[in-house]
Amino acid sequence: MGKVLIIGAGGVATVAAVKVAKNSDVFDEIMIASRTVSKCEAIAKRIADMGLRNDIKTAQVDADNVPELVALFKSFQPDLVMNLALPYQDLTIMEACLEAGCHYLDTANYEPKDEAHFEYSWQWAYRERFEKAGLCAILGCGFDPGVTSIYTAYAAKHHFDEIHYLDIVDCNAGDHGKAFATNFNPEINIREITQKGLYWENGKWVETEPLEIHQTLTYPNVGPRESYLLHHEEIESLVINFPTIKRARFWMTFGQEYLTHLRVIQNIGMDSIVPINYEGHMIQPLQFLKAVLPNPKIWVKTTREKPLSVAVSVVSRMVRNTLTTSTTTARTKPLTTKRVCKA
Repeated sequence: MGKVLIIGAGGVATVAAVKVAKNSDVFDEIMIASRTVSKCEAIAKRIADMGLRNDIKTAQVDADNVPELVALFKSFQPDLVMNLALPYQDLTIMEACLEAGCHYLDTANYEPKDEAHFEYSWQWAYRERFEKAGLCAILGCGFDPGVTSIYTAYAAKHHFDEIHYLDIVDCNAGDHGKAFATNFNPEINIREITQKGLYWENGKWVETEPLEIHQTLTYPNVGPRESYLLHHEEIESLVINFPTIKRARFWMTFGQEYLTHLRVIQNIGMDSIVPINYEGHMIQPLQFLKAVLPNPKIWVKTTREKPLSVAVSVVSRMVRNTLTTSTTTARTKPLTTKRVCKA
């Protein structure tokens, strides 16, 4: 039995809270905290309406304020803090966990609010402090990063002597019916997509222009989709933990309509994170754009999905030796009949 405190009240936090509530044998007490407590209360009500549990606590907290976080942590005394807030707030929440003596978990690595750039170095710098405190910090424990890393580790342990070439491919086969929308926080999504690409090859990092490298990949149960090379944080960790990897890349699919809208957004400066003065108020164009774009938390309920559509096809493709030409493996162990995942 354990107590968990979820920081955040967006789409990811909602999904996670429901999943946690379904596992009452593991989590006997749950609290959801965010800057806007009404959003936390809405999640708690949704869980109660689903018949899962009606004892979820809620609280208001500013995740940018370390003393405020520490006070909340010491009051509720969670065993685990699940950081599902914005990646800008990773470091303040980690600091609060160290001071309050709580284990930590997040789904996306830190990036500064005033710079569209993310990497693990800022959080990895906390490793020794967490070790000395006897605390565990699990970084990037979502789907990608998260599940993709677990798939890779499983394949390395059970199916291969060595992995030399790794491609993680992310395909969204759903249809939200909107001209332009993102499947998670629009601000974070656009910052991520418009950054320069990055991949690992022959012991060094290779940088590309945003969306410069792309190719058509065929996904099981989905079909061919144009896939674009991106910088994604799990690659940073995987090449360290699996040093036999000679090349590691991350790909994501985008439709042409999405890319056309993205180019327009960039051309008119709406992707800018530099504040401007509008009628006496300092606003960030990208944050304003986020406010007028469809909220993923709302439209995700109406998304039309293809059966068994593929979100990630890394290990399933590797294990069955049906990789694209650009993705192969070396020194393969004999394949077993055990399936790693459904594709």
